[in-house]
Formats: sequence, C-alpha cells, structure tokens
Amino acid sequence: MEVKLLEKITKEVKANRKVALATITRSEGSTPGREGAMMLVLEGGETYGTVGGGKAENIITTAAVKCLENCRSESFHFQLNDGIGGIQMQCGGEIDVYIKVFVPTLKLLIVGGGHIALKLYEIAATINFDTVIFEDREDYCNKDRFPKAQEIILGDIEGNLNNYDIDENCYVVIVTRGHSHDEIALKSVINTNAAYIGMIGSKNKVQNTMENLRKEGVSEEVMNKVFAPIGIDLGGNTPEEIALSILSEIILVKNKGRLLHMKEARK
Repeated sequence: MEVKLLEKITKEVKANRKVALATITRSEGSTPGREGAMMLVLEGGETYGTVGGGKAENIITTAAVKCLENCRSESFHFQLNDGIGGIQMQCGGEIDVYIKVFVPTLKLLIVGGGHIALKLYEIAATINFDTVIFEDREDYCNKDRFPKAQEIILGDIEGNLNNYDIDENCYVVIVTRGHSHDEIALKSVINTNAAYIGMIGSKNKVQNTMENLRKEGVSEEVMNKVFAPIGIDLGGNTPEEIALSILSEIILVKNKGRLLHMKEARK
C-alpha cells in the first residue's frame, strides 16, 4: 500500500496537482487506526488508503483538505471521545496525525534578462524555484548567463509567452529593458492563471500601462491582481536589493503571509 501511495503522489504532482499525505504518528488506547497508517487526500476530498475509517477519518480528511487550501503541512492531535475537546467518538483513545502537503514544482518566469533578472535568477535558485527566462536578445539569454535555469526561451517575447503553459504554479516577473516591452509582456500574461504577476516600473508608467489596458477592455478585477510597481519597499535600489524585494513579495503571496516584523507577529 505504501508504494502505491507514493506512486500516486508522484503522479499527482507531475500532473500539477497538490496532494496531502496523512500519517498517524502516535496512537494511544482504543483507536480505529494504528500508528503508521497512511491516507492520501486530493484537493476535492477524494482519498486513497485509510487511517481507520469512520468519523476520525472524515475529520482527518477535512483537515487535509484545509492543509491543501493553505499549502501548509501541519500536525494534529485528536481525542477520540465525547468529552470536552473530543470528536464525539466512543473509542476513548487518542491519535497524533501529521499531514504533509506535496505541491508541484513552482516556476519563476522571468521576462527579461538584464541586471535585475540575473539577480532574481540567482536568489530564486536558493529557494527551490525552477526558473524560466524569456528574452529576445541572445547576449542576455544564454546558458553562460543563466547556467542553472530550467528553460531559456530566446525570441519574440510576446509570442513565446502566449505559447507557454502558464498555470497556478507559475510566478511571473516582468523586468524587460523598457516600458513598452513590459506592457506587451503584461498583456500576454494578464489573463492567465498565474499565481503571481508582477511588473517593474514607476507609478506613472504603471498607471499609463493600466490605462492602456483599460481602453482595451481589461477589467479592473483582472488589473488589480497585478503587483505593480513590483516588490516590497525595503528601501534599497541596487539590482540585488530590488530582486530581494520582488522575491520577498512573491514568498508573501505564496505563503499567504502577513507583512509584519516578526516581533509584531508574535503579539
């Protein structure tokens, strides 16, 4: 059974779908599922394997679906009794469950190959993003410049973006060599299901771009999902600092975080 579950995890992740593995890590007393029991849960609540069945399994399934929604692995403790804090079962035992969330590989699509793009690529490699580079200048789009990029796509940026499968596992950063190129790239990706779309530029340039999109019939709802000007204000202006501010914003969005100092978050 364990091998089949692992094969199913691999299959789901390769198909760009999230999956959760619930494992009973400790059981005490009378429980329907024993230590080591495993169950796979898909986003729609479909399950494979079992952690004992019954009400406990239903509650664990619900918890796993919530973990999938939040993209976050968690540990849980369940008391299988009808007392305060229990889940209204007669078993009387208790279990600890660890729910591990497996997600497809996240892609950072960097549109542009200049100084900021290079720093984005370098930092992203340290936080487990697959990087994809889009450029129309060969000097800025090659294996010497981006040796560990998963994909390097040279040529017409608009056409290449239109032909690329951009889904909810893609984070798009538009940092081309000029405002007009940024706008063209944004038009190519704004109606995709990307998890994040960010575009560099001053407030005035961003406003001009949004006005142009508005004239072309793009809705306010769609435009509001674009992070532009891109990044979190960290007070820096070097390529390294700008890249860090952009990736900080991406991580914030990915993890559904709060923009707080940790000393404030502890309160």
